Amino acid sequence: MTTTPIVLGPNQPPARPYRGGAGIRALRGRGSDDPFAPEDFVASTTCTFGSDVVGLTTLPNGVLLRDAIEADPDAWLGADHVARFGADTGLLVKILHTGERLFNHVHPGADFARRHLGAPHGKTESWLIVDTGGRDAGDVWLGFARDVTVAELEAWFERQDSGEMLEALNHIRVRAGDYVHVPAGTPHSIGEGITMVELQEPVDLSVILEYAPFPALDREAALLGLPVETALAAASTGRTTPSQLRELHGRAADGAFLPAEAQRFYRAERVRGGDVLDAGFSVVVVLDGAGSIGGVDVARGSTVVVPFAAGELTVGGDVGAVRCRPPVA
Repeated sequence: MTTTPIVLGPNQPPARPYRGGAGIRALRGRGSDDPFAPEDFVASTTCTFGSDVVGLTTLPNGVLLRDAIEADPDAWLGADHVARFGADTGLLVKILHTGERLFNHVHPGADFARRHLGAPHGKTESWLIVDTGGRDAGDVWLGFARDVTVAELEAWFERQDSGEMLEALNHIRVRAGDYVHVPAGTPHSIGEGITMVELQEPVDLSVILEYAPFPALDREAALLGLPVETALAAASTGRTTPSQLRELHGRAADGAFLPAEAQRFYRAERVRGGDVLDAGFSVVVVLDGAGSIGGVDVARGSTVVVPFAAGELTVGGDVGAVRCRPPVA
């Protein structure tokens, strides 16, 4: 069992249903040039939907991170975490870049995922915007701007009416340094050219409302193999109000910077050179500068998994990073 932070290479599952990935290469200085590898699964114990291996992180010693944690969960996650959550990290971190507008879709909540898909988690997620493709701001669509009936949603899906669906969503502009919190059940789409660090519950589940413009998708895959009435029930059809949007979208600041509601699912904090990190399993994505974490050299684009057994660590140099953590045990 290692007791030091471990620097990880890119881990970009192929054959994702949308294009992207250039932003990952720009941040990391390396990565897949496959146009359908737009997501880097960082320190992942999560598989892509329908697979039991794709998406898993392999440590530099050749061992799957999932297997290493299962072999010594207390050392990796801490006894308190294991007592509450078992050997489940409770967290998936991604670096994601959209090479085209990402389809309108929704992630099931925990009850839906357990009841209909046998999954241990739903998928609430949060985004930390890193870059908007050289533009001042990028486009995001989040939650319905008015109450939508189930009949309307089903009609849009059957017609694959991208325009009507997108028009019904709240349109917001995001800039580097913003956060966006996306509760499970919230329909959303992400515009082209956005690079983000994404924290989420550790499953790969999406009901895709808008599949027709994306050749890699078909109706069955869009519905996760479920009947249409069942799958669409994962979507929250009520209005997301302006006041709610203000809670879901804001500017990241030093220290903890996600909405309080997100803390039930995961935690994120800005860290810089000179900070002392308390002991705990975490995933660190370095966004700026160069230096060290616990004596391990890092630079812009480095991704690091930190085991609980590493203990208290000091961040050195002019590093600016995001530290991602599971919920408090």
